[in-house]
Order: sequence, then C-alpha cells, then structure tokens
Amino acid sequence: MAKGKKTNGKSRSIDPTVGPLIEKAVGDDASLCWDRLDSQEPQCGYGISGLCCRNCYMGPCQINPFGDEPQAGVCGATGNTIAGRNFLRAIAAGAAAHSDHGRGVVEAFLGAAKGELEGFEIKDEQKLFQLAFDLGIEFDDKDINQIALEVGEMLEKEFGRQSGTILLAKRAPLARQKIWEEQGVMPRGIDREIVECMHRTHIGVDQDYLNLMRHGSRTALGDGWGGSMIATELQDIMFGTPVPTYGVANLGVLEEDYVNLIVHGHEPILSEMIVVAARDPELLELAKKKGAKGINIGGICCTANEILMRHGIPVVGNFLQQELAIVTGAVDAMIVDVQCIFQSLVKVAECYHTEFFTTNPKAKFEGAKHIEFDEHNPLISAREMVKLAVENFPNRKKTQIPENTDDIVVGFSHETINYLLGGVFRGSYKPLNDNIINGRIRGIAGVVGCNNAKVSLDEAHVAMVKELIKNDVIVLQTGCSAIACAKAGLLSPEAAQKYAGSGLAEVCETVGIPPVLHMGSCVDNSRILMAATAVVKEGGLGDDISDLPAAGAAPEWMSEKAISIGQYFVASGVYTVFGVTWPTIGAKELTEYLFDGIEKELGGKWAFEPDPIEAAKLMIAHIDKKRKELGIDKARERVLFDMEKRRELGL
Repeated sequence: MAKGKKTNGKSRSIDPTVGPLIEKAVGDDASLCWDRLDSQEPQCGYGISGLCCRNCYMGPCQINPFGDEPQAGVCGATGNTIAGRNFLRAIAAGAAAHSDHGRGVVEAFLGAAKGELEGFEIKDEQKLFQLAFDLGIEFDDKDINQIALEVGEMLEKEFGRQSGTILLAKRAPLARQKIWEEQGVMPRGIDREIVECMHRTHIGVDQDYLNLMRHGSRTALGDGWGGSMIATELQDIMFGTPVPTYGVANLGVLEEDYVNLIVHGHEPILSEMIVVAARDPELLELAKKKGAKGINIGGICCTANEILMRHGIPVVGNFLQQELAIVTGAVDAMIVDVQCIFQSLVKVAECYHTEFFTTNPKAKFEGAKHIEFDEHNPLISAREMVKLAVENFPNRKKTQIPENTDDIVVGFSHETINYLLGGVFRGSYKPLNDNIINGRIRGIAGVVGCNNAKVSLDEAHVAMVKELIKNDVIVLQTGCSAIACAKAGLLSPEAAQKYAGSGLAEVCETVGIPPVLHMGSCVDNSRILMAATAVVKEGGLGDDISDLPAAGAAPEWMSEKAISIGQYFVASGVYTVFGVTWPTIGAKELTEYLFDGIEKELGGKWAFEPDPIEAAKLMIAHIDKKRKELGIDKARERVLFDMEKRRELGL
C-alpha cells in the first residue's frame, strides 16, 4: 500500500462516486493524485507565492516577502520582477498549449479541404461562409473546398505572422480594439508573442513588472482571439457546430456488459475517428464474440466535451476522475492525446487490466504503449486501438461501477444561442439584452476551468454556480467546470425551476434552456468572447465588453492554460475571479496592479477569492455596479397607456 494512503475519501469531493473508488484504490494498491498531494505537504511557500526564480543557474533565488528590507535575487531581480516573469511564462505556456492545438486543427482542415484525409469533410458550410467573409475572402464562383482551402491557408499564416494584427481580433467591438491599440497590446502573430515571452523572461531582459504584464495581455489575446478561436471555428466547420444535444454524465455511464473505451485529452481529431471506428460492424461483431454486448465510448476532460456536444457520447468524468475511471476495473482501454493527462495513469492501469495508449508524438509516457495517430490514415489507427480494447474485454477482473449518472442538455454554441433567442429567420441576442435591461436576468457569468486536488472535487464549481443562478445570473460554462455542473444536475432545463431565481427561471422556461449553458471544451472559451461581443453589438448595454454586467471565474483552476484564459478575458474587459491559490500573492505591487491598476488600462481586472460563495458575491457586486453605470439598476414600472396617452406619443 502506498505511503500516506488515506482510507476516507468522502472529504475529497461532493461527487458521491469519488469516495468509494478512492477506498477501492487502497485495496488495489493504486496510488492516486490525492495521495501524492498528501506526501508533498507542506508545499513550498516561495513557489506558492510566486517568489522563487529558476530562470538562471545562479539560483534558485527565493524572496522573503515578510522581511524588513526589500530583497532581491543574485542578479538583483525583485519580488515583483520574479513573480511577473513567472506569471508571464505561465501565460506563454497556456497560450502555446491552446495555439498548438489550433495549429493541428488547421493542418487537418487543410487536408480535408484538399480531400487528402479520409473521414474529414466540411460539415457546416454556413459557418465556413461566415468565417471566409470575416477574413475578407471573395466567394466568386469558387466551390466549397476552394473556399475552405483559402480559409485554411490564411489562418495558417496567423501563427507565424510577424507584423500587423491577428485577423480574428477584428471581430471584437470597435471600442475594445481601440483600447488594445492605445495600450499597445494588440497581438501581432500567435507564435511571435509566445517566443517574445520567453525572451523577455530570460535573465537580464525585461525587469519592469508593468511591461511584463502588458506583453502578457498581448500574448493571451493572441490565444483567445487567435489560436483558440481558430481551433473552435475550424472544428465546428469540420465536425459540425454544436446544437442542443441530450447527454449523460458521471462514472455510472460505464457499462458492465460492454467494452468500455475512454478517450481523454483535448484534440477532437482523434476522438472523432474513434467514434467512427467504434461503430464499425466488424468490430461490433468482434465485441460480441468476446462476450460483450457492444462498444461503449466515454470521454474525460475536454475530449469528453467535444464528443458529447457533437454526438451525445457520455461523459465519464472531469480532470480528477481520470484515475478513478480506471479504478472501477471496467475500462478496457484509455486512449489519450495531449494536455491534462496524469503520468500516473500508466501505473494505475498496471493495477488493473486496462490498456493505456498514447497517440501523439508530442506526448509520450514512459512505460505506455504508443500507437501513432496517422491523420492521413486516421481510420486505420483508430480501428487498431478500438480492436485492442475489444480484445482486452475478456481480461476483466472484479469491477465496481458507480450507479450515479445525470441527464444533461449541452451544445450551446454562440450560433445556437443566437438561433434559440431569435428564431430561424431573425437570429438575435435582442431577447437576452432585453431581459438583462428589464432585470429578469441580472447579468452573465462565465464559470470555467479545471479541478484542483487541493480542494474538494467539484464543490467550488457547483457552489458558485448555484449562488449565481439563484441571484438571476445566467451562467456560461466550458471545460471541467461544465462537467462538474453536469454531474450536479445543473445542465437540464428543469434545473431552472429548482435552483434559479424567479426572473432567470421565467426566461429559461420561456426559451426552453437550462440556467447553465454548456458551451464546449476549454479551447471553446472563444465562444464566450463571441457571445459577449454579440451582446455588445446588439445594443443597449454599452459599447464595449467592459460595459456589460458580466464577470468570469475559475474556482478550481490549476493549469497554465487557465492563466492564459484568465488574462485574455481580463484584457478583453472582463472582471475575473480565481479560487484555490494565486501565483503572485507574494509580490505586493504586481498583485495590486493585477487586482486594480490593470482595470484603468484595459477595463477588466483580476480578483482572488478561495470561498466560492464569497467569490460569487464579488461577481454579483460587479454585475450590479455595471448595471448602475448603464442606468438599468432600478426596475421600471409597467405603465398601461390609455388612448389619450397613445395619441400623445404621436405614433
């Protein structure tokens, strides 16, 4: 049994599936993330405060924030400089992760446009036309594939652009673009900004924390309005723009009598082909020969969100449930690509019969079986992996599948919301704006991000969202946060009557939507940017995103991607609250700038509040402040006009 193992898993999560499986892992001698966290305690206070510098080998240097005299590293770097460099490097890594994802999607999109990739095609022609229009591409008499080719080639150049402005930033409200230009944070090229982050943070280069943060904004904007938005747009065009879809979530979606195959990671290019391969009649027949009734696919993390939205494939769980899925003993194979994948899965799988496959050359794991996913022959490699999962089914031993599942409705893309509110011929955000203005909806909140083993799994996400919708704030979600609320029953239309305030519940019932809208994976946070822009352009709620009664949060964040996402929301004018921990807390002046000063420049700012209810109250207070500034803070009395008053109107 692993050292430090705790048998009581109840405190680890509000999800009832978690505790019993943690206790099962004890008996199976499988070490989990919580065990490893316990063995690390107490963690390094310098690192938590952002005051440890390892950027050269005269260090590591550690700055004591409580000393009487200001301290500095060997090179003279102050706490603000060290924390600023660390923060900027986190933005660079997060932006690189999402943007490299986007680059891979562009490469596949170009292959589809050229007809070189089996199984990939243009599914959403209308969205292709809209994107081509936004990019200034002439349609003339070109066929679909020619237009797609030009779109792909133009977006491919965005990564290496050396000057000018990334093209999709022009989608932002004009007032927002003006702010970016005035503050010198308009992103030039996606890769250029990331490379410059690494240069600036090398020893002896940029040592002004304000200058470091301005470049952080520019780099993060290149992620949100560049790499991430490119990925979302092209994935929708190739695989279909999500529409409202029924789904099921939690570990109970695993089935005793079926081959259970889990896809985990972030790139839907792999998972889309796994879905196709799992429906192959030959493989289904093989499954029956091996004693199974069929093949059951489930997803974890953002891959789960991708295949859930487009195919209704069940969600097995979010980030901290990846080990627990294997602990059930019912997973015949787990197939992974990139991002948020525990190295420990190799060791956990060895405690059970589960086959564990890596597929991407950028993400190999020591001790794991690697089956390269060939984009030029995607179905061949996908079928190979599914076949291995099927053949492993007879090797199962004792299983423990939780019974818990929740019914959900997902697939609320920007286009879907536009359609649901306005109809086929008059798609519009006007009903949303009108209901914000009249007060039925108090405001909008984006609640996104990861899970963190330092806090009870899902508890902060669910508590925050319940507090927001109770106060008539409609919530938009992506990533593991969306999965957390899915498992808590908040993604169904019925949740509005059970949990939402009377105004929000009335709107949800009228339109037929949940009070919490699932918008996709973490790369799809660009959908929230587009929704916010659409609200501004509809009118009546200011000229810029920073004018909106809106706020964002990541209550259980843990990754560098979350820092990049948060920074591009702040730089787009959104008040953004993070929980759990804050990476610059030891640098007083830098933290004050991020929590206050940056708002004067960019209209948005950061906040840190570990308590999810208190964090929700901060968001609501900000929303109320914006309502007051817009002059919509007081309910307007309804007046019935008689004929005399109607004549006075001169209509």
